[in-house]
Amino acid sequence: MRWTGWNYLEIGIGCNEVDWMELDKDRDKLLVDQVMILETMTPLDFMDFRDYLSPASGFQSLQFRLLENKLGVKQEHRVKYNQQYTRVFGNDAEAIRAIERSEEEPSLAHLVQQWLERTPGLEAEGFNFWGKYHRAVQALLREHRRLAESINCVPLRRHQEEVTEAKRQHKLFDLEKRKEVFDSIFDPSVHTALVSRGERRFSHKALQGAIMITFYRDEPRFSQPHQLLMLLMDIDSLITKWRYNHVIMVQRMIGSAQLGTGGSSGYQYLRSTLSDRYKVFLDLFNLSTFLIPRDYIPPLSRHMKSTLSMSRDIAFGINNDEEISATSDGSLEESM
Repeated sequence: MRWTGWNYLEIGIGCNEVDWMELDKDRDKLLVDQVMILETMTPLDFMDFRDYLSPASGFQSLQFRLLENKLGVKQEHRVKYNQQYTRVFGNDAEAIRAIERSEEEPSLAHLVQQWLERTPGLEAEGFNFWGKYHRAVQALLREHRRLAESINCVPLRRHQEEVTEAKRQHKLFDLEKRKEVFDSIFDPSVHTALVSRGERRFSHKALQGAIMITFYRDEPRFSQPHQLLMLLMDIDSLITKWRYNHVIMVQRMIGSAQLGTGGSSGYQYLRSTLSDRYKVFLDLFNLSTFLIPRDYIPPLSRHMKSTLSMSRDIAFGINNDEEISATSDGSLEESM
């Protein structure tokens, strides 16, 4: 079986994949910058050739639909009009088949999730990072509660007591909200409910892997995986920026009331796609919510330290019965 592009993620991640993703990020930057050139036109100039953009341009074009599907934008996360997005291509059977194939094939988000689920150190019978992290969070919350409850222990004047009590209550309220946020990742049923509502993307185990990589990113074996996670966020951010720049350009060129070339409501529809529902790697952006101070991060065991000290071209292990060899065209070949 031959592996190319982001299919590398089905077995691991190495230097070539990070370089490939870096190149993709640079292309996205170039794409974003092109909008500035289009904005040099006047609305009248734009009107002269707008009809040539049919049946769809921008968000509704075939190329952008394929890009979204390849990245991992799910049908249920699209705004209502966009859920029937193939109809814009009418009787173009080839375009519709291309879109259907892109929906059936594994997306980048799907492969990244599978890869994160194999993060070394998540095994309950091994290092058990998740159990250690849970205990560390509980210790942190206990310490924060102790500090909050000790705020008004010192005798004060009456008006000072009122101010101090208000501060204490605010700290305790903030602590409860923080606890709820952490509970949402430690309770699998809550996490599953958030995924079903579209507020999270990764499986529970994949989220654990992403958090672990973030904490121990300085370890050699997690260096490239962490770079990859950063690049995925960069790509997601650049696509969001392109969406925003495109929306502003459309409003400038055709206003807010004209229909789009693909039959949508134009500016109004485009503006509705700027929400988090179109962020493929939303969970990576929200990882900072679950960070804890360095002195609370569980220390690595000697064995785990040794495991993560080895930097491998293919991270997160290959089964011993799988033979991986490089082919002349730079892809990887797996002999089964």
